[in-house]
Amino acid sequence: MGREITIPENPVSRFLFSSTRASWIWLIVRLYLGYQWLTAGWGKVTSDAWTGKNAGVAMKGFLQGAVNKSVEGADVTTWYASFLENFVIPNAKVLSFVVAYGELLVGLGLILGLLTGIAAFSGALMNVMFLFAGTLSTNPLLFILATWLVLAWKNAGWYGLDRWALPLLGTPWSKDIRKD
Repeated sequence: MGREITIPENPVSRFLFSSTRASWIWLIVRLYLGYQWLTAGWGKVTSDAWTGKNAGVAMKGFLQGAVNKSVEGADVTTWYASFLENFVIPNAKVLSFVVAYGELLVGLGLILGLLTGIAAFSGALMNVMFLFAGTLSTNPLLFILATWLVLAWKNAGWYGLDRWALPLLGTPWSKDIRKD
């Protein structure tokens, strides 16, 4: 094996994904995306059909609709419909809490700029699951924005709690950054 070659980053991606000067762009994206997740989560957390005495009812209805889409056509793939039928629907009561509070936590993490990359990744993962279930709505846009925030994890939370939290965790702004 040869020695490692480091390919230099182009100026645009360096600005967007590594420079604190671009953090204001990510602040706008973060706040928009965070608001979307926070309001969606709050609606579910305060809903009787998601987390109240009828927890899981709304989720079961949504999921049964997704399973029906797999039978009717190609909106939902058969493997995902099988996963929904065999795992998610039987556990809908518990998973409705996971979804509701997960959406709420993603929204809070993005708005506060705390563990922004992890919050954005978690939101993107939920968007993918909703897309697999045949629901378009705003999911493609939210997925794209979340993906960009994942790429910009180093500077996306600069105007937020990540500015202080990430150095405590050892990345990326620790005082002991070693250059190769």
